[in-house]
Amino acid sequence: MPPKKHARAASSDGYIDADAALSHPPTKRAKEIDQHPPFQTLTALLEKTRQEDSKPRTVLHWFRSKDLRQEDNKGLHAASQKAKEGGVSLITLYLHSPKDLEWHGTSAARSDFIFESLRIVKDQLAKKNIPLAIITAEERAQKTEKVFEFVKENDVSHVYANMEYEVDELRRDIEFGEECQNEGVVFDVLHDQTVVVPGALKTGGGGPHKVFTPYHKTWLAETKQNPHLYDLVPPPEANDKSATKHFSHLFEAEIPTLPETKQFASKKEQDRIRKLWPAGHDAGMKRLRRFLTEKVANYAARRSEPAGDPSSRMSAYFSAGIVSVREALQEVNKHNHGESFDEGDVGIAAWVREIVFREFYRQVSVTTPHTNMNLPQNLKFDFVEWEQDPSGWEKWCKGLTGVPFIDAGMRQLNTEAYMHNRLRMNTSSYLRANLLIDYRKGERYFAEHLIDWDLSNNTQGWEPSYTVFNPVVQAEKCDPTGQFIRKWVPELKDVQGKAVFAPHERLSREEFEALGYPRPHVDFAETARRAKERYKRDLAEADA
Repeated sequence: MPPKKHARAASSDGYIDADAALSHPPTKRAKEIDQHPPFQTLTALLEKTRQEDSKPRTVLHWFRSKDLRQEDNKGLHAASQKAKEGGVSLITLYLHSPKDLEWHGTSAARSDFIFESLRIVKDQLAKKNIPLAIITAEERAQKTEKVFEFVKENDVSHVYANMEYEVDELRRDIEFGEECQNEGVVFDVLHDQTVVVPGALKTGGGGPHKVFTPYHKTWLAETKQNPHLYDLVPPPEANDKSATKHFSHLFEAEIPTLPETKQFASKKEQDRIRKLWPAGHDAGMKRLRRFLTEKVANYAARRSEPAGDPSSRMSAYFSAGIVSVREALQEVNKHNHGESFDEGDVGIAAWVREIVFREFYRQVSVTTPHTNMNLPQNLKFDFVEWEQDPSGWEKWCKGLTGVPFIDAGMRQLNTEAYMHNRLRMNTSSYLRANLLIDYRKGERYFAEHLIDWDLSNNTQGWEPSYTVFNPVVQAEKCDPTGQFIRKWVPELKDVQGKAVFAPHERLSREEFEALGYPRPHVDFAETARRAKERYKRDLAEADA
């Protein structure tokens, strides 16, 4: 059989693209990983390591960048309980890996948000005589080694942490767990990010749900039948005051600073982002309660209208684990007077549906791990022949495509480190379809700019498909008065009526040129047709 037209040759390191932002394993390797998911390997290992029977000496909770709170933290609570049971001290740890920030493209806004929230948690724990140590792994390969050195130096007998579902993090925990098993250290990793354990909800055939709607229905039934799934656990109990002397060196740890490559453009920009996104659990809960009091009633009807800022803006707090999903659901339950999440307030039902999407995306990460590795869920899309369009790419990044709805969304992202979900769908569609640029470049750009970046959400949000959003039709429907466009694209603030949605097509040549706004980089209809034809051709030829 002749080779496929767009087959790729692997590089010497086994990855296909030399660009780190786009590198990924071959589809054959992806299928092998899916057949032996690291989540299952870790789960089996934990069944052994958590059963080690040893007397507690020092108990450690290992904070990750997804559980930065003392409230309702399952791993931290379990560690506290074990320390109390053994009459020993609880200590905590955060592993700082600067090169992980580079590898994932983590934005300055998200990095700063994490560090500031870490500072708050450190102060809270110190008041309970619990130290929060900070250790740094300068190389990604040193992470397990650095943590285990800390375990030995501090005579730790039990290590608790919360599960991270991404492939690299699962592999790190497998390596660490094996080391613990060899050295007789108890290691337990708890499910804290989600209400329902990823992979636990099955279809009638016994397999994991792969489609959201039936997953959503099953999730609602499960939480209705088992409301204990979103019960809260208390913060850790205080150590004896003697811990401040015994572990004095750990209390002196300094919060990491932003790496040189993660700096804000200015102190003014940093202050502005911090004001938009105040760090810490109290700030997150205040935002949640305000949403439920002031916004949720109109959420179902207005959630797709970005001009009114209808969203809760809780995504940053969820992605860094500053507020737990269980806490959010408890607040929802109070607001909804104990009604089921799909009953009572329709705004509540619509918002909880977004939380369920978050859980579903983690299920996809666990059951289809190749989606964490720069590969689409439908592997055939890896064989699409993407266009090289440096000018189009630059215009997309800067919000200068000449398509007002797209440009408004990109300018919001570049200014607020955030973008309304309706705009995320439209800007991603425009890049991968109308510009026909590799979707992974856009996925990376989002990671480098969003404060609420989350690998599972981001990869699923960028999953390529045949759907092509028409940004003019979308703007007319979701921004009917043009308020959002006029806010973010001030060149168009004085354009009247529906011309604001497509000024190049709806104004005279003289009127358009007077705006100082770019003409569309591409023709929508023509490029939408090109994308669908390209997808059809390349997916038909795909060797996947």
